[in-house]
Amino acid sequence: MRVLRSADYRRMPWKNGGGETQEILVAPAGATLDTLDWRVSLARVAQDGPFSVFNGVQRTLCVLRGNGIQLQNADQTPVDLYVASEPYTFDGAAATSSHLLDGPIVDLNVMSRRGRFRHHVRRLSFKDSLLLKTAARPLIVYCQRGEVTCGAETLLSDDSAMFSEPAGHIRLVTNQPTTQLIVIELFPE
Repeated sequence: MRVLRSADYRRMPWKNGGGETQEILVAPAGATLDTLDWRVSLARVAQDGPFSVFNGVQRTLCVLRGNGIQLQNADQTPVDLYVASEPYTFDGAAATSSHLLDGPIVDLNVMSRRGRFRHHVRRLSFKDSLLLKTAARPLIVYCQRGEVTCGAETLLSDDSAMFSEPAGHIRLVTNQPTTQLIVIELFPE
């Protein structure tokens, strides 16, 4: 298990120059936006505008903080996303624009390159303990709110942990009333 502290996330400009990203993890290590197999990042969206285009990439977005965002993906019906919404997956190559519903938001973005990896993202709330069963390689746990203990390490809000090899079962423990996680499963294709 590798623990990633929020203070250590790499800051970099958006591909389209419209804002800044905090990169949690990218594979392979040191990959650029054009050569990545997969990537997990945070972004503060402070104004309406277009999303960066990523050909050959599947994207999933989760709102972490703020009052929500509306995404217009190509010619599809607009989708409103909130902190309580399920993760929203879309084609990174499609022209996508955003409209803030009431002020800035912070989102978590997962990208995987088709033909190399696929991903599955889910939100979980729990108290006491949770047993994750997975065959993912790797599996990333992002602590959205609260704190969670994985083995000998404790993740605080905005920290992450990456499990590189399929662990089968991962036990997570919390002493908070409720802990909220985002679990990202990546599968080589």
